[in-house]
Amino acid sequence: MSYLTNNIKSSQQTHRGVLSRLKARLKKNRLGELLVLEGSLSPLELKSALDKSRENGQQLGHYLVNNQLVTKNVIRRTLAEQMMIRCMMAGVAVFISFASFGAAKQARAGQVLDVPGKISLVQNSIQKATYHPNLFGSTEKRSSSLSAFTKWTTMFNRFDRQLSSAQGESAIGQLKQNLQSLRNLPLNQMATQVNNMMNAKRYVTDNANYGKTDYWATPVEFFARGGDCEDFAIAKYTALRMLGVPENRLRIAIVQDLQKNVPHAILIVYTDQGAMLLDNQIKSAVNVSSVRHYKPIFSINQNAWWLHTKTGDGLTRVASSSR
Repeated sequence: MSYLTNNIKSSQQTHRGVLSRLKARLKKNRLGELLVLEGSLSPLELKSALDKSRENGQQLGHYLVNNQLVTKNVIRRTLAEQMMIRCMMAGVAVFISFASFGAAKQARAGQVLDVPGKISLVQNSIQKATYHPNLFGSTEKRSSSLSAFTKWTTMFNRFDRQLSSAQGESAIGQLKQNLQSLRNLPLNQMATQVNNMMNAKRYVTDNANYGKTDYWATPVEFFARGGDCEDFAIAKYTALRMLGVPENRLRIAIVQDLQKNVPHAILIVYTDQGAMLLDNQIKSAVNVSSVRHYKPIFSINQNAWWLHTKTGDGLTRVASSSR
């Protein structure tokens, strides 16, 4: 019991430390303060640089670069990270406010209907995963409380209602036909075929489709209207669950695309050969280890969600999905 208590206390302290560092980062607005916070300058070096830059009538950034105290790249990176954190935290606030508004009437907090299991072609055809490598080298913190993810939970409630409609019956009936030939494939081949099948669908932004900035579509809606990145990921997740892939082998992950500087949604499939990435922006399914331009924010399935932080960073990047 004492061992468990110590682990809980350690986990709580880690979370408090992450939040404290993030809070401190958000409070800092000046370049010098940010450079000290991330360890690029000491407080004494900053004080001296501020005094001398004022004497010389120079901006602090120019003085630091001219005197080789920091490089231009360090300054650019520091300011870019600060802007990214502020933009993403603003996005989170908007995401949570929209996700929570009126959702309590549609789904009880944390309740996720297992609709893919309800329409599955096979049951338990693949064993559960025994090992989950950390995504993109991140540190993961698991929570079984899904109450904040109302776009996820309400999507399953809509999906369940749509199954009894003519459109829903037709869409799922066609999907079952398309999946029949994949039933006995090894998981990595099954995931590859599902990825190819769904990536052939049309990409459409949420604004164009629904007049909303962030809408998590059901597979029925996706097959009828196309969709954006999280809709592709949800459809792939649903198809693999229907093929008997256990829940603990699947996660929808929200990542930061470092090339486009936007949030993005993908599906992760934990095979015995490693974690595979199913992505509407990448033509073929690939091993996660081969992709370098994604930074994970959080991942989720019907049982839990995972917060991802950069090892040794301590700063949590949070965002809602875009493309």
